[in-house]
Formats: sequence, structure tokens, C-alpha cells
Amino acid sequence: MTGRRIVITGADGFIGRNAAVRLGEVGDTVIPITRASTPDDWRRAVGEADAVVHLAGANRPDDPAEFMEVNAGAAELLAEAVAASARAIPVVYASSAKAVEDSDYGRSKRAGEEHLLGLAERSGSPVYIFRLPNVFGKWARPNYNSAVATFCHNIARGLPITINDPSSPLSLVYVDDVVDAFLQSLAGAVEPGYVQAGPVYRTTVGEVAEAIRGFRADRRDNLIAEVGTGLTRALYSTYVAALPATEFSYPIASHRDPRGAFSEMLKTRTSGQFSYFTAHPGVTRGGHYHHSKTEKFLIVEGEALFRFRHIVTGETHEIRTSGAEPVVVETVPGWTHDVTNVGDGVMISMLWANEIFDRARPDTIAMKV
Repeated sequence: MTGRRIVITGADGFIGRNAAVRLGEVGDTVIPITRASTPDDWRRAVGEADAVVHLAGANRPDDPAEFMEVNAGAAELLAEAVAASARAIPVVYASSAKAVEDSDYGRSKRAGEEHLLGLAERSGSPVYIFRLPNVFGKWARPNYNSAVATFCHNIARGLPITINDPSSPLSLVYVDDVVDAFLQSLAGAVEPGYVQAGPVYRTTVGEVAEAIRGFRADRRDNLIAEVGTGLTRALYSTYVAALPATEFSYPIASHRDPRGAFSEMLKTRTSGQFSYFTAHPGVTRGGHYHHSKTEKFLIVEGEALFRFRHIVTGETHEIRTSGAEPVVVETVPGWTHDVTNVGDGVMISMLWANEIFDRARPDTIAMKV
């Protein structure tokens, strides 16, 4: 169900901003509650709400007594407001994995849970409690929300980071996964009670710092790590989100001669590299073969003639392609090959090779087609 009115307490915080954007994407209207909101604002907002996502809380107060006052007090205020509405309003509560600890913070989060579980028992409101570990992702505040946010912010700017014990364990959950779990709860797709958001990544402070340092170093060297899945994907997204606007772009080398230009866009350690090149009308590039290296060409602008000759049998083959009808042309080990711009304008080709070019062992042997 969409088109709901969802109250988010702590709406201007890290998780609140992410949740508000996602709820808006699915067609819900967010009613924000922030530190500036009064108890009457809470009651009025809840009175209009179809559901509540309760994120407001104290993480680093100056006085430890504020933990109980804010964390337990806000949950108690919310429970009273929901009860006063006389409706069974679903409530999602961002508690903490530290709720099991005997600390000021842990006791305050546990007390908040008890207020909301009591509400569920009295009113029938579905209450979903998430005991979250360290949450990280875009829009987290450095030196406040998480060590990941601090590492990303500082490393992206060339600033030092402080690590007391690199082997210290760290349990992490990505903010997008947390918000997904919230949406599942609001949709009634899970049973009320204690709910798990995941996956939870178990790592160490040192491993996380090393990964983030690697992102900066790789960018400088035009490399990319395996950033498509799991923790590395989430950390990489968080690091890029922490870049200052002045770092949204960076130059790459372009090798130019009378034939055109060649640029290496991106290199990987395990899956080769991506490049592009241009060729002026009538220009032929290539004229070589490989023993093991393979390549994929895609003409994105202009017209091209690819020619092949088997270096032992002499068999030949030609392929004509253009940017108008995209076709991938693959070079094959043992066949010498070239490509000629047979159009009237500049030809532009994307190129992937299955290995990074190694000047010491280029596996590129000159031979005319």
C-alpha cells in the first residue's frame, strides 16, 4: 500500500533522510519530526499518521543522563501519542544492538523498546523493533554517526584517521538494507516484534579503513576494486558519496597522434581494462595479433571495417559495423587484425581487453592483415 502518511521522528538525521527519500519514491507522504518539534507537534503528527518510523534519539549527549531522557522519553511520548489516536498504528523503532548492554545508552534503548512493546500489548499497534548494529551509508555525519563516515570523509580529503586497535571487531549494516527492511515492515510483510535488518557484515576497524584507503589509491591509479557486491559495494558507495564536489571528476591520460586518440578509462585487477580510441577518416589502427589477450570493440560513432587473418592458415574474415547498429566485435588469439575508419567523420570505439596492458609483456605482435 502506498499513498500513506508516515511520521518519521529524527527525520533530519542520517537514517531519517534516507528513509524519507525512499518513502517518497513509493508514493508516501512524510510528516517529519525533528529536534525542533514540540510534544504537541508529535501528538498532532501521530494523530494524522498511518504509520510511524521512530528514529529520534541521543547518540553522543554531553550528559549521560540525557540518554534515558531522550531515548526512553521519546519512545514514551510516541507511545502516548499513538494510544491517544485510538488507532492501531504500525510503529518501526530503530533500537540498537547495544540495547543488551548494561550501559547508559543500552539501558535507555531497552527502556524505549519496553515502552513500545507495552503500546503493542495495550493497543494492538504492530511494533517492529530493529536492534541495529553500526549503520553506514550516504549522508552519515563524520565524527558522529559511525567510524565508516569518519574514515570516508577524511580519506576522501587526504586527512588522517585515528585507529586505536585495527583488530577491533565491527558489525555493520548498510543504510539501504535498513530502509528496505523498514519498508517491508510497514507493508506488513514480516511479523511484528524484533526484526533483523541485513545482511550484517562482520569485519574489523582495520579492514574497513584499509578498504577505504584502497578506494582513494585506486582512483589515483585509474583502478577499480571488485565493488559490485556485498560489503565492498556498500563501502565504495559510501566513500564516493563522501567526496567533495571538487572531486566529482578527474582527468585521465590521452595519447594523441595523427591517427586519433587513445585513452585508458579504467583498469581492474582481475578482469582487464576499459579504454576508448578515435580514428580519423581513412585511418587504420591495429595490425597485430595476440597469443592470449582478447578484446571487445564497440563502435559508438562512425563506420568501421574490421579485418582478420589467421596467422597460420591464412584464412581471412571481415566485419563492417557502425555506431548506428551497435555490434560487439571480438578479437581472437592467433588472428592478426585491424580496424579502419571507412566513414566520413571521426570514428569512436570503446574497447575492453581481458588483461591490463603490461609493457614488459604486451602480448601484441605486429603483423599486417
